[in-house]
Amino acid sequence: MAKDIKEKTLVSVKERTMCEATQQMLEKARRDGVKLDLDRGIEMKPCPIGVESACCKNCYMGPCRLNPRDPYKKVGVCGATMDTIAARNFGRNVAAGSASHNDHGRHILGLFRGIIEGKVKDFNIEDTIKLERVAKSIGIEVEGKDIYDVGKELCDELEKTFSNVEGEMPFVKRAPKSLQEQWRKDGITPRGAMVEVMELMSRTHIGCDQDYNNLIKQISRTALADGWGGSMVATELSDIMFGTPSPTLADVNMGVLKEDHVNIIVHGHEPAMFEGMLAAVNDAFFIDEAKAKGAAGINLVGMCCSGAEMMSRHGVPHAGNFGSTEAVVVTGAVDAMVVDIQCIKQGLAEVAKCYDTYLITTNSRCHIEGATHIEFEEIDPRKCTDQILIKAIARFGSRKMPIEIPSQIQTGVHGFTHEYIEYMLGGTFRGSYSPLNDNIINGRIRGVAGVVGCTNPKVKQDWVHVELVKELIKNDVLVLQTGCSQISLAKAGLLVPEAAPLAGPGLSEVCETVGMPPVLGLGSCVDNTRILIAASAMVKAGGLGNTIADLPAAGCAPEWMSEKALAIGQYFVMSGVYTIFGIGFPSIKGTKFHDLLFDGLEKQGYGKWGTASDPIDIAHMMIAHIDKKRIELGIDKVRERTLVDMSDRREIAS
Repeated sequence: MAKDIKEKTLVSVKERTMCEATQQMLEKARRDGVKLDLDRGIEMKPCPIGVESACCKNCYMGPCRLNPRDPYKKVGVCGATMDTIAARNFGRNVAAGSASHNDHGRHILGLFRGIIEGKVKDFNIEDTIKLERVAKSIGIEVEGKDIYDVGKELCDELEKTFSNVEGEMPFVKRAPKSLQEQWRKDGITPRGAMVEVMELMSRTHIGCDQDYNNLIKQISRTALADGWGGSMVATELSDIMFGTPSPTLADVNMGVLKEDHVNIIVHGHEPAMFEGMLAAVNDAFFIDEAKAKGAAGINLVGMCCSGAEMMSRHGVPHAGNFGSTEAVVVTGAVDAMVVDIQCIKQGLAEVAKCYDTYLITTNSRCHIEGATHIEFEEIDPRKCTDQILIKAIARFGSRKMPIEIPSQIQTGVHGFTHEYIEYMLGGTFRGSYSPLNDNIINGRIRGVAGVVGCTNPKVKQDWVHVELVKELIKNDVLVLQTGCSQISLAKAGLLVPEAAPLAGPGLSEVCETVGMPPVLGLGSCVDNTRILIAASAMVKAGGLGNTIADLPAAGCAPEWMSEKALAIGQYFVMSGVYTIFGIGFPSIKGTKFHDLLFDGLEKQGYGKWGTASDPIDIAHMMIAHIDKKRIELGIDKVRERTLVDMSDRREIAS
């Protein structure tokens, strides 16, 4: 191990993360001379020009650097203005983010087709009710048809999500009617993901589209192709194949590792890999093999987004979010870290090497230099999973590294979905969002906020997420969560019904009556589409306007870090949601392109962007927007509260 970490360059571990388990492992890594991303992040000094998107490297007449403090003083060699450069850069970020989610969705669709056609034998259709429900939502007749015939029609229709070169993506039909009409009027309805990403990359090439007002149209269409396309396909089909989640208790944090077990962590985004591992670790042969090496059993644990999906569906324990993926290896207890795609740090390879841990890549789209690659194929999953188990069990039997597992474990309720929220509010036969809308209208719930996304080593891990959400629920704002943010809040103990007293009087009353937490975990970052569907259902239920932009709702990614986040943010904005990013934003305040994103789009009838770094500031920006929407809806006066009696409680539950 390299002993190159100088004490004088270090920042207190408590300043790097509020997660006590990660603090403990960061201290251990420093003692061991191993540098983690949390320390690399504080040492890295971002380019001040690049961070504000004031540079262009789209051709080799440059790269051209403009002055963020005086953005209109000069132009690029080709004559490109600051607004053109920023729009191109933003567009290419959105294209990459949308491409990654659509690639994931296309892969999930391929697995679904394999099941329907009988080529894939190890996975099944678990939720036939949802299959029919999704099919009907896009106009497929299901009455009297065999479930596999419905599945075949659904496959063929959803294929258009990726392959269409004209027309509209199938799931566009699920958006509120007025929003669909607005997209058509403005020429931004997504056609097919491949053509949208291709056209955006073409239009941002040197010498092509050079008007930021025109570029934003294709940027928006490409982002919408993510949210109402590939991401929605991935979520809905994953539910159909692996089961639609419903609330379940699951343990979170590094204390879920067990010193006397073979510990296997699966980290990434593709649920089939994890589902395959879940089946394999329960094979009696491998359990006996592990015991023969002295282990008490095999402990399968998740991290990041595929971990969030398995936690929601099966209650599989979760070791931590993106910010802890390197730190967990420092325990010495991880026998195999198994990864597939997206949010996989290359630094894992070096950390795994230092702690004699297998880092195993499983996907053809994500190899890592220095890792062991074992290809996962849905048609024969055990070919991969069995090899992983053999290596992990062997590593347990020859462990040399000292083991230090943090004791922290927090339990939370995970697995909320659009379907379960509807059921929770109205029951099996009266499922509806009307009770939620009614409690927003009467003021018990002030509004709804989506707090989602990653952790970023530029700031103290988890802190912005936790303080932001505490402030929101204190002000009667119901919070929906996905991705790594959900794990941050689970570690803070906010994903249990017992957290209701931390909410304001109205929200806590609703939570106690329904028996739900004030913060609802909806799954992985791809599952942001559950929020889109829920928002559309709120519009359909009535009383809160005609489109998503009318709702008393806002969104935030407090510690965003990827191009996927920008694509997600833009599809929420163009669906009508005020969306705030912490950390910073790649545009220069006061420029025309920035003003378009942060003000102009809202004037066109959509949402808008916002940015701030302090969690309390972010919370009150979101609350101010929610209150503005309440005023516009004429429901702002209803928030004058009276003592809640038993008849009021019955009204909440009705």
